[in-house]
Amino acid sequence: MKHKSLQFFGNLSIFIVLPLVPLLIFWFIPLAVSFWLSTTDWDYISPVIESVGIGNYQTIMNSSVFHEVLKNTAVFTLWTVIPTIILGFLAAILIQQIEKGRSLLKTLIFSPWFTPTVAISIVWSWIFQPDIGVLNQVLGWFNLPQPTWLQSSDYAMWAIIIVTVWKGIGWCMLFYCDAIERIPKDIIEVCQLEGTGPWQMIKTVYLPYTSPTSLFLIVTTIISSLQAYDQIQVMTQGGPSGSTRTLLYYYYQLAFEQFDMGMATALATIILVITGLISLLQFGLSKYWVHYQ
Repeated sequence: MKHKSLQFFGNLSIFIVLPLVPLLIFWFIPLAVSFWLSTTDWDYISPVIESVGIGNYQTIMNSSVFHEVLKNTAVFTLWTVIPTIILGFLAAILIQQIEKGRSLLKTLIFSPWFTPTVAISIVWSWIFQPDIGVLNQVLGWFNLPQPTWLQSSDYAMWAIIIVTVWKGIGWCMLFYCDAIERIPKDIIEVCQLEGTGPWQMIKTVYLPYTSPTSLFLIVTTIISSLQAYDQIQVMTQGGPSGSTRTLLYYYYQLAFEQFDMGMATALATIILVITGLISLLQFGLSKYWVHYQ
């Protein structure tokens, strides 16, 4: 009996320990090394690495550049998440009303998502060209202002937001399509028999029954916005005058332009903390979020 108990606990420990090994190698150890680097002045070149304690964190927190970057990131995240969620939701509702060609339309709307961001950004850079770009030509037909999109501090961030929203709509649409298809058919039929209007259907049926999907998409879209880099690098390189520099792009500049790896790693740790707080917020809200089974 004792031998069987030891064998059982031995097998149990193997099943517990083995999955933890990759987690230890690829997550906990790199995380510990990164935190250590964030307390040093490492510059990639010098063989001597000196500890600066929490000096890097203090420098970042007191930096006016960091405050500007944080503000840019907040603006970018806000105006990326809200339109992407709303337009993806509306696109899913409209698609459900179509009988023929639904799959083709889904594919067309979703296609920007699996297209490489670099390729999309290059095409949109041409579209935003002030003199020969398609967008300004269309605006000119209606006698509307034709801004220098990527060369203006007032418009460059909006150009990045437009591209990011356009790319993300299809992603949200697919999740909402799946959530809408799982709504009980009886409820839809009753609403149709009672002559429920489109807005009332959205308010009383679609929004409540897709609320868990909305929560998931809000959190994932926020995290994705915090990680935006490709479109910024291709279209504006963080300019003009730092107007499109977000947290992740600022990390790139610190690490690979200024070679201040200690400061860059401290910033990466701050980004990780922000992402973790958002994830914790998700778990907290999920307990009170209205949902239906």
